[in-house]
Amino acid sequence: MAATSQVDTGPRDSAAGERPIVVVGCPRSGTTLLQLMLHAHARIAIPPENRFVLPAYHRRRSFGDLRDPANRRRLAHWIVTTRGTKFADFGLDPDWVIEQVVAAPPTLGSGLAAVFRAYARRFDKPRWGDKRPSYVTNLEVIERLFPAAQFVHIVRDGRDCVASLCRMSWHPGGAYRAVSMWAQAVDHARRAARRLGPESFYELRYERLVTDPERELVALCDYLGEDYHPAMAEPAALAPLVVPARKRHHAMARQPVTAARIGAWPQQLDPEQIALCEAVLGDRLRSYGYQLSGAPPPPARVRLHYERVAFRHRFAGPKWRVIGAYERLRRPAPLADLVPDWV
Repeated sequence: MAATSQVDTGPRDSAAGERPIVVVGCPRSGTTLLQLMLHAHARIAIPPENRFVLPAYHRRRSFGDLRDPANRRRLAHWIVTTRGTKFADFGLDPDWVIEQVVAAPPTLGSGLAAVFRAYARRFDKPRWGDKRPSYVTNLEVIERLFPAAQFVHIVRDGRDCVASLCRMSWHPGGAYRAVSMWAQAVDHARRAARRLGPESFYELRYERLVTDPERELVALCDYLGEDYHPAMAEPAALAPLVVPARKRHHAMARQPVTAARIGAWPQQLDPEQIALCEAVLGDRLRSYGYQLSGAPPPPARVRLHYERVAFRHRFAGPKWRVIGAYERLRRPAPLADLVPDWV
């Protein structure tokens, strides 16, 4: 088990201060809005989305034994110099971050956490977090890296998510893949909720968050062991700090919180898409309280096409779990973040 230490984190819960906050959810479900709300808290910093946590885990053998400071420097150099990691969006001095990673305990989780702690220090905040929708189908990896993490899963009506994804130029596969993405996100999150329990996994609904932000954020802060800050309900002012300007698909994050996009799917999806959503996602939608339209079943050709797309999508990720299990048998390596004395 990873070693832990407690630091002074304020009046609510001293044990919560070193617990990272990980925001997950299907893409276009409100993860960016929630990220901004949490970043608006006086004690929490959550940076722009990165592309180094999961890739570092998958290529962890290439960095060598992290008990050697030279290998921790190799890890740090890869994080701050590789263009695809998106480290530049953090607005941190690369040389300083490299030294923070080298000084961290000799595990992959500790090295990665050092980058997030550095980001939190940029804003003089004691608590760090991370947000990336794809983590929802990789939760066991994130748990291994950051075993003390508190996960927050945001759920939005799957039909609205599908409609929004279909408008994104970066989204491949149209409605078929979008339906599969929402189904997988919900299924993975439910398994994690059972495994982690209420002290480490929290779920909230997008619709309630945008309709009554204060009420939902007070409850979220209670889970996190933090006091609620009113600034959390007005996150738009922080968007330039946390959302890169090039991400035009996050334009709504730069505007006041609004419920205007709740239930927009009837105008944005065609009848076949609605029928597919409700045929595939119906039980899941009902379990969250979303009402179905009563659309007839989709044509057989639509359902068959979906099953083909979903099969490919479903088995695109497990190869990494197989590779990871094989590597652990060959050479077990310490991964968990060990809270350093210097925090």
